[in-house]
Amino acid sequence: MTATSKPKTVHCPTCGKPVEWSRQQHWKPFCSERCKLIDLGAWIDERHRIPGDETVGTDEDIKD
Repeated sequence: MTATSKPKTVHCPTCGKPVEWSRQQHWKPFCSERCKLIDLGAWIDERHRIPGDETVGTDEDIKD
């Protein structure tokens, strides 16, 4: 990136605000720590999911 070029701007996945993609932006792609934590909570509550077949495991499948 040269001194005259502008950093890329993306939209925060949580609130949609524009976020500058630069080293100074600590929460990218989120605009703030709050939006990052809201997204993390959605994953923990399983509101966000990665598509795929659900697997059923047993205790025997877990090895120490």
